[in-house]
Amino acid sequence: MKLKTLLLATSVLTVAGLVGAEAQTLSGQVSSTEEGMMEGVLVSAKKEGSTVTTTVVSNDKGQFSFPASKLDPGKYNITIRAIGYSLVGPKTVDVSSGSATAEIKLAKVRNIVPQLSNGELMLSAPGTDQFKGFLLDCQGCHTLQRIFNATHDAAEWEQVFTRMGRYAPESTPIHPQLIVQGGLRSERPRVAANMMKQASEYLEKISLANPGGMEYEIKILPRPKGKATKVVITEWDLPRKEALPHDVILDADGHAWYTDFGAQFVGELDPKTGKVVDHAIPLLRADQPKGSLNIEPEPQGDNLWVGLSYQGGAVKINRKTKEVTAYPLNVEWLDITTQTNMVTPTHMNVDNKIWMTDTATRNLYRLDATTGKWENLGVSKVADRQISGYGLPTDKNNNVYMMEFGGNSIGRRDAKTGEVKIWSTPNQRTRPRRGRLDDQGRLWFAEYAANSIGMFDPATERMKEYRLPNAWGNPYDVAPTKSGDVVWTGSMSNDYVSRLDTKTEEITEYLLPRMSNIRRVFVDETSGRPVLWIGNNLGASIVKVEPTE
Repeated sequence: MKLKTLLLATSVLTVAGLVGAEAQTLSGQVSSTEEGMMEGVLVSAKKEGSTVTTTVVSNDKGQFSFPASKLDPGKYNITIRAIGYSLVGPKTVDVSSGSATAEIKLAKVRNIVPQLSNGELMLSAPGTDQFKGFLLDCQGCHTLQRIFNATHDAAEWEQVFTRMGRYAPESTPIHPQLIVQGGLRSERPRVAANMMKQASEYLEKISLANPGGMEYEIKILPRPKGKATKVVITEWDLPRKEALPHDVILDADGHAWYTDFGAQFVGELDPKTGKVVDHAIPLLRADQPKGSLNIEPEPQGDNLWVGLSYQGGAVKINRKTKEVTAYPLNVEWLDITTQTNMVTPTHMNVDNKIWMTDTATRNLYRLDATTGKWENLGVSKVADRQISGYGLPTDKNNNVYMMEFGGNSIGRRDAKTGEVKIWSTPNQRTRPRRGRLDDQGRLWFAEYAANSIGMFDPATERMKEYRLPNAWGNPYDVAPTKSGDVVWTGSMSNDYVSRLDTKTEEITEYLLPRMSNIRRVFVDETSGRPVLWIGNNLGASIVKVEPTE
């Protein structure tokens, strides 16, 4: 199918049904003339007036069913996700008693382009993966649909590249934030200077809005099958539509706390009621971009710590009293473009020390929680190598690990001796990112550019990689269960979350109901079966993913 021949279509169906009080569920089948009964179609139900959407997936017989506990009595709107298809009917379903049914029929669409994920656009675009990789730096602020449907010529694209390099990562098209000039990282080029001309000419040619552009075949990822259909996904809309939920964690009371990547708030969601409360966090440098990234709980769980990014420091939030305490970084250590993204209190019970890093200066800091004073440990070096961390997980001795997002290394700094060790990943340019340690002491981390989950065992200094099945996953973070038997990650590109069974090495990938941009992943084990919590960073929602097998 040629991209130039595709026409606009939608894939949204509204079904109204009153769900009976005794059998509060919705079930049915999904089919099309082209395929008959269809496996892997996402069916979502949202009660009118509610902020909560529940999604299930059709099985190999085309059947779907919502668990009785997930749908209260009421009138629901239903949406679907099945790339290449839209709904034919029925449009409404009335249920007076018992369970509701909906026999959903789909038909092929003429224009598949608006349904493509960022990953599928990357998959479809001509050229090598290595060359196309520059586009990944664009999807943090907006979807790639914006680029593939742009009308810029090559000269205009070069201007865009220059302008984009001066925006902070916390920017969106409706809320751009400029980086203050004069610092170490005031320019953050999205495209290297030596490839600007080639990249600008390339984007002009692949534009779907350019009549003179090149034609190329569309490539899509397969619909979910087998185990990937056995899941329930719940999504809570946030009241501020401009919210950018970056990190999401669950506290002991079952409340989901999240950082806002573009504003000075930390949000708290009660999943039982859907109520969301915004807690303001201090503005330490008013002229700097706003927003926070990392949030971590103390070992006892009463306090949460947040790295303040461009604001330069960290804050502690008492989750019970809601008191917020700021810990600004020493003024003499600040650069204009200081970014204290990562703060880690995970094992502060060992020595009462909390780790933090500055992305601009690459310095590593420790806070003494008793005195409230920061210690500057400088850049982490060994011989002629140095490392800083986009992610600062700690082990049981409060030694800190660092993942070098700009290269292919991970490192460790000893909490007592200050000794630094650095190890390289098996492959080059893997761009290691965030992760955590399991109870066996193994470090699990994301390999963003290698489309893989990485594992490092400090006891043996052995490293292993688990490549994700679907292309262009670009995982941002990895979270293991305590035992390390199950490991989760989420994609910034293709709208999938992935679950690795470390015993069998099987990876199951679950498709999300809509376009997503996933950063932090958090695993909750309180109910027995591990449950994944994430934020849709560009979708203003909190998402819970529950496998049913």
